[in-house]
Amino acid sequence: MRIIHIFGARPQFIKVAMLARAWQGNCEQFFLHTGQHYDVDLSDALIADLNMPTPDLNLGVGSASPAVQTAQMMMGIEEFMIHKNPDCVFVYGDTNSTLAAALVASKMKTTLAHVEAGLRSFNRSMPEEINRIVTDHLSDYLFCPTRTALINLENEGIRKEVALCGDVMADALAYYRQNTMDEEIVLNKYGLRKNDFILLTLHRPGNVDSKENLKEIMAAVEEIGKMIVFPIHPRTKKMLQTFQIKLPTNVKAIAPLEYTEMIILEQAAQCVMTDSGGIQKEAYLMGTPCITLREETEWVETVAAGWNVLVGASRERILSAFNDFHATGEQPALFGDFHAAEKIVEQTLEWMRGMD
Repeated sequence: MRIIHIFGARPQFIKVAMLARAWQGNCEQFFLHTGQHYDVDLSDALIADLNMPTPDLNLGVGSASPAVQTAQMMMGIEEFMIHKNPDCVFVYGDTNSTLAAALVASKMKTTLAHVEAGLRSFNRSMPEEINRIVTDHLSDYLFCPTRTALINLENEGIRKEVALCGDVMADALAYYRQNTMDEEIVLNKYGLRKNDFILLTLHRPGNVDSKENLKEIMAAVEEIGKMIVFPIHPRTKKMLQTFQIKLPTNVKAIAPLEYTEMIILEQAAQCVMTDSGGIQKEAYLMGTPCITLREETEWVETVAAGWNVLVGASRERILSAFNDFHATGEQPALFGDFHAAEKIVEQTLEWMRGMD
C-alpha cells in the first residue's frame, strides 16, 4: 500500500509528523510539501524541529492569489501522483494545499482521506470554510476530531466512511511536551517570567489584511500595557509595514517559533490572544485562557467549556475580555484520548481491506 501526505502550512506539518509515525511499518509513504509556507522558519526549521521525514518534493509555490496558488499546486500534485500512483492521499485541515490536493485526487479517482474533517465556522467569507466544505464533500474517508464535527457532517448528509478519532494536534501536544527543552531555558531566552506575559499570534487575512482591524487590535494591545510576546508571521509583518502601523512599545516581536518552543510559551503565558484555530486547542489542552480575535470559531467546545472567549477585532471587547474573562472550571476531554493517529491508521486499513 502506498500513501501520499500532502501539506503546506504549519499546523499540517505537525499533523503529518504524527501520522507518519503511526503509519510506519504499515505502508510505503511519500511526502509532498506544496511550499505554501515558504519562509524557512515556517517550513525547513519546523521539519527539523518535529523530526519528521524530509519531503520527497517541495513545489515551492509560495505566495500568490488563491486561484494562482491553487492552480500551481494542482499541476505539481497531479504530476507527483502520476509518478507515485498512490492507493490513498491524505490531506489535512483547511488550506489551499488541502483544496488543491482534494481536487486532484478526486479527478484522478484516488482514495482521498481528510484529517480534521467536519469543522465549520459557518462563515463562508473565510476562505478556509470553503476549503473545508469542498474537501469534505470530495473525500472518501473522513476523520473527525470532535463529536461536533461528526454532527456537522451528518447534517450535510455525509455519513459513509466517517470516523470520530480525536484530534491529531492533541496527540502531537502530548508527544512533544515529553520531548521539549526545559521551560526555564526558553523563558530566559526571551527574557520572560512565567505567567507574566501574554502570547499573541495573528495571521488571518480578515485581521491582518484590514487596516482598521489591525489598528484596533494594536490599540487594545497597547492599552493592556502588559508584556506581549508576538511571534510575527511574515504576512502580518508585511501588512504592518504596508499600513505603516507601529508596534506598541510593550510588544516584543520575535521570529516565528519552532513548535516545541511555541507550546512552552503557550503553557507559560498568563493568557493567549490569537486568531489561530490550532492555538485555541493547544491553549485549552494546557489550561491557558484564550482570547480569540475572531467572531466565530470551529472549536466551539472550548468556548462552551469556559476556556475561550470570542472578541473579534474590537478594541473594546479585547480589553473587556482581558480584564473580566477568567477561565475556570473543569476541562472535559474534548479532543480524544491522545491516540487519534493510531485510530486513523487502523480505520483506514479496515476500510481499504473492505475495498478488496
